[in-house]
Amino acid sequence: MDASGLPLLDRRIADCRACPRLVSWREEVARAKRAAYADWTYWGRPVPGFGPADARLLIVGLAPAAHGGNRTGRMFTGDRSGDVLYEALYDVGLASQPTAVHAHDGLELYGVRVTSPVHCAPPANKPTPEERDTCRPWLVRELELLRPTLRAVVVLGAFGWQAALPAFAEAGWSVPRPRPAFAHGARYVLDGLELFGCFHVSQRNTFTGRLTPAMLRDVLRTAAEAAALPQAEGDSTGGR
Repeated sequence: MDASGLPLLDRRIADCRACPRLVSWREEVARAKRAAYADWTYWGRPVPGFGPADARLLIVGLAPAAHGGNRTGRMFTGDRSGDVLYEALYDVGLASQPTAVHAHDGLELYGVRVTSPVHCAPPANKPTPEERDTCRPWLVRELELLRPTLRAVVVLGAFGWQAALPAFAEAGWSVPRPRPAFAHGARYVLDGLELFGCFHVSQRNTFTGRLTPAMLRDVLRTAAEAAALPQAEGDSTGGR
C-alpha cells in the first residue's frame, strides 16, 4: 500500500478477497438477502471506514453486520447497532442526523471517523483470529494516515480492543506491555493519543441495559473533549 490517502485505501479495502470464508459468507448473504430487504442490491464486499480524512476522533467497532454494512456499504449503517451509535453521535453534536439508513442518506460526521478491525461481515458476527490478523494491515494503514490529526479513539468491545492495540503498535504508537486491559470507561494514553474503552453497541448489550444510551454518550462526550472537538449544547440526555 502507498501513501495516496484514505480514498485510495477505502477503494482497496472494498476490493479485498484475502479471507476465503469471509468472501464466501458475505457474497452468499448478498445473494440470499433477508426478506425485508428483497428489493435491495446488497453491497456484499468489504466495508471501508466512514468519516473525514482529518478526523480527530476514531471509533473502532468489530465487523460489519450481514444485513447492515454488508447490505448498505457503510459502517454501522442499516442495523440496530448503528441506530444506537449514530443517535448518540448526533446527541453530542458529532453527526448531522440521528439515523443511518443507506450510504447516500446525507449523514455527515464532524471530526469523527468510524472503522473496524475486520472489514467483512463474518458468520455469527465472529471473525477468527486468523481473519482478524489478516485484516490488520488495513487498520494499520488507516491509523498511519489519520495520525497527523488523530487525538482520541473509542474502541467498542473487547474484540475490537484486542485487535486495535497491535495495530496501534504497528502504526508507531508505544503500547505498554502488558497491554492495557479492556473495560467500559477505561482510559489510557498512548504517546499523547487518548484511548477509551466502551461496551459494544450490540443488541445483546443495548437490549439488556449493559450499555445504555447515557453510558454511550458519556464516553463519546469525554472522548470528544479529549480530541478538542466542539459538541452540541444540551441537557443530560443529550438533547439539543
